[in-house]
Amino acid sequence: MAGEAQSMKRLLLASVMGGVMSVTLGACEDDRQDTAGNEASSMEEADMAMQTTDETGRDNGADDAVSAYETVGSIEIYDDRALALIPENAGIEKLTGDDFSWSEGPVWISEGDYLLFSDVPENVIYKWSEQGGLETFLQPSGYDGPQTDIFRESGTNGLIRDDEPGFILMGDHGNRSITRLNLETKEKTSVVAYYDDKKFSSPNDLVLASSGAIYFTDPPYGLQGGDDSPAKEQEINGVYVFAAAPETGDAYVAVVDGTLSRPNGVILSPDEQTLYVAQSDPAAAKIFSYTLGADGLPTGRSDFADMTTMVEQGLPGLPDGMAMDAGGNLYATGPGGVHVFAPDGTRLALISTGTAAANVTFGGDGSTLYITSGSFLARVELLSTGVSF
Repeated sequence: MAGEAQSMKRLLLASVMGGVMSVTLGACEDDRQDTAGNEASSMEEADMAMQTTDETGRDNGADDAVSAYETVGSIEIYDDRALALIPENAGIEKLTGDDFSWSEGPVWISEGDYLLFSDVPENVIYKWSEQGGLETFLQPSGYDGPQTDIFRESGTNGLIRDDEPGFILMGDHGNRSITRLNLETKEKTSVVAYYDDKKFSSPNDLVLASSGAIYFTDPPYGLQGGDDSPAKEQEINGVYVFAAAPETGDAYVAVVDGTLSRPNGVILSPDEQTLYVAQSDPAAAKIFSYTLGADGLPTGRSDFADMTTMVEQGLPGLPDGMAMDAGGNLYATGPGGVHVFAPDGTRLALISTGTAAANVTFGGDGSTLYITSGSFLARVELLSTGVSF
């Protein structure tokens, strides 16, 4: 714990679809493998849909002649405000083959113009760049110890930039911690692994505040048996913050919300006064918003978006990873694809690759949205810019 506190001090100081998709339910974590065969039919239907014009008048196959990549899926516009965010001729490019068991947690590394992302079940971090294509970056990404039956998924999940160039922070299922990775040496350092002297289950997604505080979620997806795993030490599936006390600088962990069944994706608004958390529960598939006080802890919680009826309709995916643009618009994976929400909660558009999407991030010059879409990686060029660019 002393090493973790020192790491924290250093860190702080340095720092729905309208008939174009199959009605097969695909889940973010728990039941995604059961839908693999059904998603193949979803892809076939999506490919057929690409040959037609969608309800907005957009032909998503139109960019095939100018793109080096296959285009997939569809984009639907629900509100005119989306026209300022998504180009009229936008297409979704499929950047890889169906190479992954479950791709997750993309992060753009601007110093090298490349993307890193996790394949959680396979315990791998991949690298993708325009010049080099797909490469294995780190294997194993998470657990690297002796054979054990503790884990259902032992790799890393969410990846984000650290506030120091050359490093990233990882939701590390296999080591049951938030971990810091040196991109050059591949050396890993545990940042925080315990709350109340009990080990986390499998930290999933995370976001770094300008203060150096790390907000993260800890569902039991990485453990064999989930909530019933004998290795599970935390009684809750929590949303946490790892921060430093302003008076002393001492590191601490606090519970942001201990009532969610399956907390997953997490992101901050541009002004960092609102925290968004996605819940990957088919019975309550929601995105919650938390108003944060001066101490970084919530003063209230609201339902920002409820996607439960979309799950009931059989659309693939559940609320999962999210990205934020500079205007405060939220790009949230969920049933049917990537949903674009205005700051007031209005759903503006749906970007659908044709499969369950797990996570998103901005990259390139800040206006490219990368999507980890189950078995493959995709991207779409936007007019909006990511909040960190």
